[in-house]
Amino acid sequence: MPAKPSDTRLIGLFLDMLAAEQGAGTNTLDAYRRDLTDFSEFLGRLGHSFVDAETQILRDYLADLDTRGFKSTSVARRLSAMRHLYRFLLNEKLRADDPAAILSGPKRGRSLPKVLSIADVDKMLGRAKELSEAADASPSQRLRNLRLYCLLEVLYATGLRVSELVALPRSAAKRDARMIVVRGKGNKERLVPLNEASRQAMVDYLGATDATTKGDDKPNKKGSLAASKWLFPSFGESGHLTRQHFARDLKELAVASGLQARLVSPHVLRHAFASHLLHNGADLRIVQTLLGHTDISTTQIYTHVVEERLKSLVRDLHPLAEK
Repeated sequence: MPAKPSDTRLIGLFLDMLAAEQGAGTNTLDAYRRDLTDFSEFLGRLGHSFVDAETQILRDYLADLDTRGFKSTSVARRLSAMRHLYRFLLNEKLRADDPAAILSGPKRGRSLPKVLSIADVDKMLGRAKELSEAADASPSQRLRNLRLYCLLEVLYATGLRVSELVALPRSAAKRDARMIVVRGKGNKERLVPLNEASRQAMVDYLGATDATTKGDDKPNKKGSLAASKWLFPSFGESGHLTRQHFARDLKELAVASGLQARLVSPHVLRHAFASHLLHNGADLRIVQTLLGHTDISTTQIYTHVVEERLKSLVRDLHPLAEK
């Protein structure tokens, strides 16, 4: 009788399936790996593994997460990972049943996204512009300021995911470009329009990188930022600016703009892009396409903006409204 595959082996096979069949990205795969490794360690302490765990043991694991102080959203994510894993094991005939099928997750309300006001975004754009034009900045500091201003303009103009933004190629900064091709989740491509401000910010930043031949920002031994294929290059393994680096810079800019750092992140700017579009009358399906959401239900979280707008329209314009 063949030996049972180890949990580590099964996690590897499961992740290979996600990458090959569903086009799961690196961040998604890393999250599944972390969640399932923690689940496997729990089972191991009880003398069990993925292939012999019963439903009650899965319930015990969820209860253990609660005891450890995990939020309901985190518990729900772990349960989702378990469900996906056991469907995979069932389909691959590595189990004859699905012990996760009847489990119910924690009840949780769907929280509304944090959204900056248009005035707040204007403050940040204005401050970033000032820093990019500071006459007393060193060449390397000026380049970093131009990069931050460019990142902010492009993010607010397009609503890109931060992973999509930092991985833009240099070709996205063509002077006459009206649209850019973005490769998003599941390796799917979509076209995203650019406004004049974001185009000009990319042109200015790219011009500065082309003029830089030395300094802390050079990404390779050639000593020139222009040698990189990325619009936002760096020394790191990926070759481009990391999400974490941009997030830190953005929080510093928020503080310099008179805003609270905890309220600002790249994802909050993505929320602002979507909410401000809807507030100004954009169609929900258009916003879905721009954000790269596969399912319209994901975009519908922003309808609270539309609802508030409709309420104000009825209140202000209805002929029988109270004056």
